[in-house]
Amino acid sequence: MKNRKAEQAEQHAVDPSRRSFLLSSAAGAGAIVAGIVTETKAGVPAASIPSITIPKEITESVKEPAKPGSFEGPGMTGAEVFATLCKEEELAALFCCPGNYTVINALAAAGVPSYGGRCEGSMCAAADGFSRATGEVTACSGTEGPGLTNMIMNIASAAAARTPLLVLASNMQIAGDDRETFIQTGYQQPLTTGMKKYGKRLIAPDRVWEYGAYAFRNLKSGVPSPVHLDFPGEVARARFNDPTKLKDYYAKDKYRSESQPQPAAKDVEKALDLISRAERPLLVAGQGVFQNKAWEALLKAAEKNELAVVTSGPTRGHFPDDHRLSGALTPDAMMSADLVIFVGQYCMPTPGEYRFNPDIKTIRVHPVPEDLGRNWPLDLGIVSSEKAFLEALADLLPSRKREAWVNELATARQKYDKMLNDQYELGLKYSHDTNHLHPAVLCKEVHDFFYKGEIDPKQTVMGAGGWTIGVHAGRWQRAYRPGQGIVCPYQYGAIGPDLAMMIGASAAVQRGVGPQAPYKGAPTVCVSSDAGIAYSLFELDTAAKYKIPVIGIIYNNDSWGMWPSAVSSARSMHMYLFQENLRYDQMAQGLGARGEYVRTPEELREALHRSYQAASKENMSTLINCQALRDFTSAKNYPPGVSLNPEPGCGAVAH
Repeated sequence: MKNRKAEQAEQHAVDPSRRSFLLSSAAGAGAIVAGIVTETKAGVPAASIPSITIPKEITESVKEPAKPGSFEGPGMTGAEVFATLCKEEELAALFCCPGNYTVINALAAAGVPSYGGRCEGSMCAAADGFSRATGEVTACSGTEGPGLTNMIMNIASAAAARTPLLVLASNMQIAGDDRETFIQTGYQQPLTTGMKKYGKRLIAPDRVWEYGAYAFRNLKSGVPSPVHLDFPGEVARARFNDPTKLKDYYAKDKYRSESQPQPAAKDVEKALDLISRAERPLLVAGQGVFQNKAWEALLKAAEKNELAVVTSGPTRGHFPDDHRLSGALTPDAMMSADLVIFVGQYCMPTPGEYRFNPDIKTIRVHPVPEDLGRNWPLDLGIVSSEKAFLEALADLLPSRKREAWVNELATARQKYDKMLNDQYELGLKYSHDTNHLHPAVLCKEVHDFFYKGEIDPKQTVMGAGGWTIGVHAGRWQRAYRPGQGIVCPYQYGAIGPDLAMMIGASAAVQRGVGPQAPYKGAPTVCVSSDAGIAYSLFELDTAAKYKIPVIGIIYNNDSWGMWPSAVSSARSMHMYLFQENLRYDQMAQGLGARGEYVRTPEELREALHRSYQAASKENMSTLINCQALRDFTSAKNYPPGVSLNPEPGCGAVAH
């Protein structure tokens, strides 16, 4: 006869549902979520432990119809005037923690999709993630003082990624300036210096529409970056019954333009001439290509003249990794390129950071002239929108075959694939020898499950971060269509926003926004580390309450990835290590998500299957705790250890 535990394990193996999962969890030593009744030593039933539930107030509130403000009756508050402008500008989503109440309530009432989470910093990363997956303007919000300062790391990360992020915060009252009245007063604008394109503390209530227009003019023109507005009470709570009392109160087509800079004809001629002289031209398609939705023109131009293409930036997939002209997986071919065409490369590398021949000819296409020539000497600089330039190339380039270049790309791709598979085989040996998951094995298993199995390889949006696991994940992560790959640590290198960022990206997939429309509702994946998950683990509660299905795969090696830095410092190692065998899967259970614990490739494979079933059928998130060894980072003990990936290409994080 089977005992109860064996029956539950068997049931769990075939049914990954929330109900069976919670039942099996409740029976184990880590039972912390399900409603169970325990007994005292005297055999008297103790009080039951309530189950985790989503209160009806959440589901009912989310379904409430929009109710924007009106100048009729009591009139509109300053916050409602601003919310009306945000709605007309099609602000894609708001991520916030309570605080700045008047403004966030007005935005939600106006019909802006709104999400409330556990930490302002994580909500800022979620807004960034939504934008990275769609290219749309998003907003984050927090209370004055502590809320705004909590967001700082992720505002800086969004600035490095050139994300069009609207940062909002309340800020007490103008009447209390310089008096330290009550609590939380702070001079916000100086704190975001160097992290924003535009910022303003609003001090005149009748100019709230005017400054909203300033914000969106900056968010939707030129090279985007965060915009920071802070709202004192006198502005947010002001009342307006007459729109003529508002300064510059006119429609968006009168305060900004959709016009895009066009390339000069003589510049296009010079570009065509340089391309015609090149034998091995390479086009680096930056985030400007994605944000301007220029991927169709890119593909047409590349195929017409057989230009190799490698994408760069915080989002991947605007040129498919599996295309024969893709340079994403061909690091050895990069040195052969004799012409590079940077298009929409908002964060320019310095020569030497990219794996190019020092004598390579260079064209750079950028929407504003000020950045041309920065870091990198140019043979030709062109001021143009990315889409206009690529459409000109697609129209004017002659058809041409570059057989030698295409063959070289194919050979380099085969060599790179062999290197990855050799690393996997070595990692597999390490995994079997130690009964712990090596990062190369973890990433290959995730790769095969989402790209090589029964799931449409174009479907799943995936993001990765962390050090040891981030480096390996970058090598195996693929993007076959726009917005499919998120480079969480891009440029700023923040540790920790990964899961929150992917919850934001998942919200975009859940709503089917922009390039995510064909895959509306599909689960997303976040590969991160035990160090990183500490920063955003609690947002699994946010994912659960909004039924956002994210599969978090956590590489648990009991340490910060840079622990080798302490090897030669006897009194330092304790600062780099955690308690061993922490159970992030059980923490996830305590937040209403599923948890899985694995140590072998076989266990990971089965956990991925159960997690995907729960995500796709019940919109339920899972955290898979992959137990590893910190020594896998060591090149001495487990060669080859960890080394950064070549740039540009798959796994690039700096530019």
